[in-house]
Amino acid sequence: MMRALYTSATGMMAQQMNMDVIANNLANVNTTGFKRSRADFEDLLYQEMRPAGSVVAQGATSPTGIEVGLGVKAGATVTMFDQGTFQNTGQKLDVAIEGDGFYKVLLPDGTSGYTRDGAFKRDAQGKLVNSDGMAIQPEITIPDGSTDIAIGKDGTVNVTVGNASSSVGKLTLTRFANPAGLEHIGGNNFKATDASGSAVDGTPGQEGFGSLSQGILEMSNVQIVQEMVNMITAQRAYETNSKSIQTADEMLSTANQLKH
Repeated sequence: MMRALYTSATGMMAQQMNMDVIANNLANVNTTGFKRSRADFEDLLYQEMRPAGSVVAQGATSPTGIEVGLGVKAGATVTMFDQGTFQNTGQKLDVAIEGDGFYKVLLPDGTSGYTRDGAFKRDAQGKLVNSDGMAIQPEITIPDGSTDIAIGKDGTVNVTVGNASSSVGKLTLTRFANPAGLEHIGGNNFKATDASGSAVDGTPGQEGFGSLSQGILEMSNVQIVQEMVNMITAQRAYETNSKSIQTADEMLSTANQLKH
């Protein structure tokens, strides 16, 4: 059986996965703080028919070998953490990160999650939470009767109650040596892994951490035009691999008809 059939099949499966990644990017084009992904591929094993440097005649060696590749496989899906576009909302509890860092949230299982989604709300106790009700860490409580909320670029949260203004806490940021190693867990959240490295907490605007902007949200960093180009490329690659299968099938059919 011709290797081309199986090799082209791996190419088609790889492009199917590529399309899955592209489709997820496009589906989240309006998701706050979403970071697009990219599928990386690597070639499979090679069948070596003659190694390079083998003796082909007395006193002569082959400068090159004969190797036939056996296809492609997905090597990784890489999350791209470049800055998303900003949208001015004017909402007091919408806070965007300009630069490096994640907000820390308390997950239902008691562990920490990390997010770039700064669309915060207040729960029944006045605590600052995300859209799923997970408390921002460290916890910040907005007192009842607050008439104004001001969040500084360094994360300081000041509220006005009556005629008095006071600080009720400070938003901190967390960063990782390898953010691409974070695990997606849905809900705009990530979890730390051994690949991401240890979480490092810090103050916004200091020591390489991004600064905060109140009344603004960081939107998805998906570029629709680029994703559409990637989709066309994936589609053409898929079609080309299917054509290779058709051609290999025609060659096999021709060989089968030789006896006639």
